[in-house]
Amino acid sequence: MEKLYDYLREFLTPERQVLFDRMVEERTKHIAVVVEDIYQPHNASAVLRSCDCFGVQDVHVIENRNIYELNKRVSMGSNKWLTMHYHNQETNNTAACLKELKSKGYKIIATTPHENSSMIQDLDISEPIALVFGTEMEGVSEEVRQHADGFVKIPMYGFTESFNISVAAAISLYELCHRLRLEVDNWKLTEDEKKAVKLGWAKKSIKNCEMIIKRFESENE
Repeated sequence: MEKLYDYLREFLTPERQVLFDRMVEERTKHIAVVVEDIYQPHNASAVLRSCDCFGVQDVHVIENRNIYELNKRVSMGSNKWLTMHYHNQETNNTAACLKELKSKGYKIIATTPHENSSMIQDLDISEPIALVFGTEMEGVSEEVRQHADGFVKIPMYGFTESFNISVAAAISLYELCHRLRLEVDNWKLTEDEKKAVKLGWAKKSIKNCEMIIKRFESENE
């Protein structure tokens, strides 16, 4: 992996190389975002844009009933800087996604105005968390509720019952990522994770990258 990235670096401008090195230092996997059955492209794309802006690297997309569609004018290319995980191969993709995340040490935190929810500013972030957002009308599914390790909500002072999902994601990530950098020591990527992320960025940045990789592989057989 490291040798491949060193090879691909030759096809990146010096400015892009410096940018990758700087940006990867601000990425985190300590917080992951999970979106379940989102069906409005505008909102789906805005969530990705917020993840990129706040340095959250991993986004898990659960597709049970709805396909996750992007609005490129809203996402502004943010999806290519994220590590996207699509869960759409099982009968119950929600259960499969949550099981995978728990096996990796994540606490599942459902965003919902549940009566026992913690306020976003009080959420314990000492351990890795996967923040789950549900559909615009129904919120998170019963499956998520049953398997969640906790619930979180955003303080509200008006008549409307909930925020739009893209707004809720932006507010939540602003709060949590700000606290993360102040309160958690090991929030950054490991060295191996940094290499993998930069390799992914390079692959998405270089024209005809697949052909270049095949040439690298043939030269190193």
